[in-house]
Amino acid sequence: MRGGPHADSQGFILLPLQCGAAEPIPPARSPHQRPVRRQRRFQDRQTPSSRPGRSPSFSSSKTSTVWVAPCNCCLPAAVLHPRGGCSSVVRQHPPFKMPEQSNDYRVVVFGAGGVGKSSLVLRFVKGTFRDTYIPTIEDTYRQVISCDKSVCTLQITDTTGSHQFPAMQRLSISKGHAFILVFSVTSKQSLEELKPIYQQILQIKGSVDSIPIMLVGNKCDETQREVETKEGEAVAKEWKCAFMETSAKMNYNVKELFQELLNLEKRRNMSLNIDGKRSNKQKRTDKIKGKCSLM
Repeated sequence: MRGGPHADSQGFILLPLQCGAAEPIPPARSPHQRPVRRQRRFQDRQTPSSRPGRSPSFSSSKTSTVWVAPCNCCLPAAVLHPRGGCSSVVRQHPPFKMPEQSNDYRVVVFGAGGVGKSSLVLRFVKGTFRDTYIPTIEDTYRQVISCDKSVCTLQITDTTGSHQFPAMQRLSISKGHAFILVFSVTSKQSLEELKPIYQQILQIKGSVDSIPIMLVGNKCDETQREVETKEGEAVAKEWKCAFMETSAKMNYNVKELFQELLNLEKRRNMSLNIDGKRSNKQKRTDKIKGKCSLM
């Protein structure tokens, strides 16, 4: 080839060969070269054309090619378009959310520190009593309840008596179905501290007409009383809730407390098996009304 560099009909630049230079002669075809030739063909198909004025393209593919991460996580995936170009796609999945158990019946216990909230709950759930006072931040206890042929859970939340966690208190009220307001008959101040809690329940729930609330005077076995029974009944009448005196130490009215609380529920028919034995008449009544019993 003589002359300077020039372009052919397809736009490629041709360079002249030097004198005496020989072009390489391809070797003869051999079966051993078949994999190499196939590999070269594959590389040729994957190499974009370099014609001037046109974007790179892949002649062997007519659809988009997507490389996706092997796991279902939020990793970017490269997308190659038929006519060239590349873009990234982020595959996002919604956050995992625990399903809420709609069959749970949540009871929240409020009261000042040292009035015996934890003692009442432990006496009811485990049948035990401790003389030492251990402050509680928040504990949750569960009891399985059978309702006809279905199963539900009685979830009892023992809250803190401190005023340092107002956010936890509001959250417990918003999730609660029924409330137990405990004070000690040996401390009138503990009864006064229940008033802002009752007002907060009224504010969050909107109305307490359909919400079971029990006002409980604990430690009724003590002789040195500051709150008489009539005073507790008067406050309960003002708040439109039920009233009961209990003693976690003597196991007095503990199970009856939760039984009466469930009886106040108007939207569900629930009942606790207090004595462990029911008459045939009571069993038939519970079956007809669909009441729940403690397993």
